[in-house]
Amino acid sequence: MDDDKYPPESDRRRFVKGVVGSAALAGVATTGGAAIDTLTAPSGEGGGATTYFGFENTGGPAPRGMPQIPVEIDSEGFVRGVFPEYETRTVGGREVDVAETEIAGETYSARWFQYCGVQTYAGILPDADQDNYFRYASSSPYDWQGDLSGRMHVDDFEEVGESYEAWGNGIGQSGLGKPARGTWRSEGIKAAETMPVEVIRSPIIEEKAQDDEWLAATTDRGVAARLNKCTHFCCVPGFKAQGDAANFGAADRIYCQCHQSVYDPFTVVKTQFTALPRPGN
Repeated sequence: MDDDKYPPESDRRRFVKGVVGSAALAGVATTGGAAIDTLTAPSGEGGGATTYFGFENTGGPAPRGMPQIPVEIDSEGFVRGVFPEYETRTVGGREVDVAETEIAGETYSARWFQYCGVQTYAGILPDADQDNYFRYASSSPYDWQGDLSGRMHVDDFEEVGESYEAWGNGIGQSGLGKPARGTWRSEGIKAAETMPVEVIRSPIIEEKAQDDEWLAATTDRGVAARLNKCTHFCCVPGFKAQGDAANFGAADRIYCQCHQSVYDPFTVVKTQFTALPRPGN
């Protein structure tokens, strides 16, 4: 008999195991053959010590920043996230699918997003048949999104409601940037495996990208994006999404209402964590 509280086919079971596994692996050393061997064993693919760029954690229990998604805007103005293509490599005498590329001299990898159960989502697996466009979420705390659906367009942040340079919703200071809730690499996938994102177009990001090689390469026209899962316990934070954010000094920050973790939406830092392995073949 399976002693797990949730049945084998349960999405809840997968989520709980992902959260518990993430917490356990947070304490694994980033060096040492035993740890690396465990994370690349046949039971899983592509985990291990990972360096990434994320939006800086500035308060609360979250152990690290939320991972940035590099952004590009196509010739028609639609906004998409960059996702590295998978290729097969031989690691430790066996073939492993690896998704990574170089941006501004840094290694960008699908491992950045392998936490909180996302490592099991269909959209992150090597055989995913997905484009990389951000699409508006069906529900959002931001009134300006209204009935918008389909792919995000850069002009929406300028022309729908207030401009991103002036937008405000009564939480904190106006004019810092305009956020939108969306999904990524999740078309036709069940809700439990939707990859949530938050996209912000901000004059602050535009200005910082003038003097920052990484931001210049990974943002576009002031548009920046992140996987919107709190690194503490996988909740869904937001920039100016919760009125009580001001009580925790986060009115102008990304705030997670579950346990009061706070992130800086305009500061991207280089850091490390232990990525969870994808399911093995």
